[in-house]
Amino acid sequence: MESKHLFFDLDRTLWDFEKNSEIALSKLFVDLELHKSISDFQQFHKHYKIHNSRLWKLYGSGKLSKETLRNERFRVTLEQFQLDDPNLIQQLSDGYVEISPQQTTLFPNTIPTLVALQKEGFNMHIITNGFKEVQFIKLENSGLTSFFDIIVCSEDVGKNKPSPDIFHHSLRNANAKPENSVMIGDDFEVDILGALSVGMQGVLFDPYKEHKHFQDNFIIHRLDELPALLPWVLKKNL
Repeated sequence: MESKHLFFDLDRTLWDFEKNSEIALSKLFVDLELHKSISDFQQFHKHYKIHNSRLWKLYGSGKLSKETLRNERFRVTLEQFQLDDPNLIQQLSDGYVEISPQQTTLFPNTIPTLVALQKEGFNMHIITNGFKEVQFIKLENSGLTSFFDIIVCSEDVGKNKPSPDIFHHSLRNANAKPENSVMIGDDFEVDILGALSVGMQGVLFDPYKEHKHFQDNFIIHRLDELPALLPWVLKKNL
């Protein structure tokens, strides 16, 4: 029997990016005394999320460098509050990259699900567009490293998901065949369509039930739904 391979996204799929990010930003808000200039953390956080999401999309499509993204998301957020302080921007940028990956909040049932899949004999790997210097810290601090054989960051390939290059690279490194491989991630265009483009199957993780009209594709709302679904996913390529 040929080996079966699961490729997971990390942020917003296993590691709860939104919660961990908010914890890190709230700590920086206090440590850097932003309350003296910005009365409401929630307003600061709201603007940051909007700008960070927009800039990550530009980074993902190759239109923005990592270095620019790291600072620009804080520059434009502070600009919303009439703050223009290069030193503060740098402190936020450096502090966030240091503090955020130290957080360890995972989505419910992450560890039990990975344990169950490991017992079923799946080979498991990570494919992430996140910054290489922080993704390994997240995995280690959250107790996830031991579950995965291959960890591929987009920087290693020079292309972000959904580029076929990163999926082909990951399949080669894992010695996996596309027809025996499944990608699990939270982003339909990046994770699922990217995987389908190289002959893999995909399972969309939608914990907040945002995809109301999702047809002809596999979807889970809880990670512990994955083990029971996978036999049906893998049959689709037979």
